Amino acid sequence: MSRLIGRLPKVGIRPVIDGREDGVRESLEDQCMNMAKAAAKLIEENFRFPSGEKVECVIADTNIGGVAEAAMCADKFQREGVGVSLTVTPAWCYGTEVMDTDPLIPKAVWGFNGTERPGAVYLAAALAGYSQKGLPAFGIYGRDVQDAGDTNIPEDVKEKLLRFVKSSLAVAQMKGKSYLSIGYSSMGIAGSMVDSDFFQDYLGVRTEFVESIEILRRMDEGIYDQEEFKKALAWTKKNCKEGVDYNSEEKKADAKRKEQEWETVVKMTLICKDMMIGNPKLKEIGYNEESLGRNAIMGGFQGQRQWTDYQPNADFTESILNSSFDWNGIREAFVFATENDSLNAVSMLFGHLLSNRAQMFSDVRTYWSPEAVKRVTGKELTGIAENGIIHLINSGSTTLDATGQQSDEEGNPVMKPFWEITEEEVQKCLDNTQWPQAIKTYFRGGGYSSQFKTKGIMPLTMSRVNIVKGIGPVLQIAEGWSVELPDDIHAVLDKRTNPTWPTTWFVPRLSEKGNFKDVYSVMANWGANHGAISYGHIGADLITLASMLRIPVNMHNVDEDNIFRPSVWNSFGSEKEGADYRACKNYGPLYGIK
Repeated sequence: MSRLIGRLPKVGIRPVIDGREDGVRESLEDQCMNMAKAAAKLIEENFRFPSGEKVECVIADTNIGGVAEAAMCADKFQREGVGVSLTVTPAWCYGTEVMDTDPLIPKAVWGFNGTERPGAVYLAAALAGYSQKGLPAFGIYGRDVQDAGDTNIPEDVKEKLLRFVKSSLAVAQMKGKSYLSIGYSSMGIAGSMVDSDFFQDYLGVRTEFVESIEILRRMDEGIYDQEEFKKALAWTKKNCKEGVDYNSEEKKADAKRKEQEWETVVKMTLICKDMMIGNPKLKEIGYNEESLGRNAIMGGFQGQRQWTDYQPNADFTESILNSSFDWNGIREAFVFATENDSLNAVSMLFGHLLSNRAQMFSDVRTYWSPEAVKRVTGKELTGIAENGIIHLINSGSTTLDATGQQSDEEGNPVMKPFWEITEEEVQKCLDNTQWPQAIKTYFRGGGYSSQFKTKGIMPLTMSRVNIVKGIGPVLQIAEGWSVELPDDIHAVLDKRTNPTWPTTWFVPRLSEKGNFKDVYSVMANWGANHGAISYGHIGADLITLASMLRIPVNMHNVDEDNIFRPSVWNSFGSEKEGADYRACKNYGPLYGIK
């Protein structure tokens, strides 16, 4: 079940019709409503929320032939909690009279491609009306003509319908939720300087700030579920095996200190979870305010340096929260950023809402050219890695799902929605992860970092939101694959950075020019030190989502034929990237006051 406050959004479907009675409307009633039912069936069969619940559709009570019925539909949608608006029709309708005019709900119009009635004519008129009124809408129109009684949805229409709905549901799920900032700015990282205006204006998300001393208070005063702590600690001791301690002898912790650090990081995990979503157990022990949480759909922990110079780092906490399982079993992953990099948390959230999967958080650390690899290892990169690789690595906050120990029916490594993960796969993820002591020169307070190597080959999409003064937020996207290097190459390269951290070797898909002409160019043009990595190639979905939020995309390797934005974007020029920038500037952030 959803752990956040508020109803899950529904998809509203608006069958619109030619309102002229005495022969016209009557001849269209069934065909029009059947389009709506077919769309609802497609959507409900294909979508779940990240929490596992199935997506529900709400269809207007009647076909909409004019203003009164449009108002009735709007009233029903408001009562039902609709967050996505899809209008369908096979015929001409009175465009502005049947429009959905809510400016905050993403909207699309599917005009049936048939010759008996002018559904395409209505689609063009409706989109022109939306453009003139400043309400960007997506146009969906099949490539091939269908017969009037054909209830099948063509594959090209399905693709656009599903992409629109998936991205719209992501928009709707964020609205009204919170970003929980624990601590604040980390080591001069601009992304950890949480921009409240960005979160509110573009995402509809409030920002909640809690100083990290609150974690110490809750540990000292026992404000956590004591029974869950015992359960969690026992599970951790059984499943989270310590790795090699790479510290010098004088910096190594003794057994008593290590035990204390394990207890601390487990408590930190419980407390951070409670701070995000609340915990009714806290009310039972007299802490009603603390039991409520912050309704946080995402969060971040500052850590370095003020916390980690003094206390164990949050690598364990971040890794476990970001995974699809813990001591309570298999469950939806959280979105929790290391170093309080709020912009990477947003990028992780986008991937989570679009894919229903746990997300990776990594430094975009190093580009290794084929020449450099051969120089230091004496070996050559081969296969899809032959043009070079990017080392994705961070101090332990990456989800354990990224070990690649989950499998599809053919035995290929995957990362699954939590409801598809088996207990056996959970154990494999844990067994293929070690937890070395943190390097004390980095983390004076100690702690444990996850250590694993991601299996290949998995399709991955790396993304990142950056904020540029004078422009606002921009989004970068790089689709590619994980690569599993031979052990003799991996060991040499991995130890040159920090052998206590998890490693993913990433190869982006290249093109003939621009930022993707070679692997080096991808690394050189990445806009920040971090990236969010999602399983699957979801770049096209990210582009659609970004257009809904009015965030331009400044770098991507998605096929142009798969780019789906509101139809009015075509009015801002023929070159898609420049048109995207101009359209986003013209309309401004989705929730911004104009």
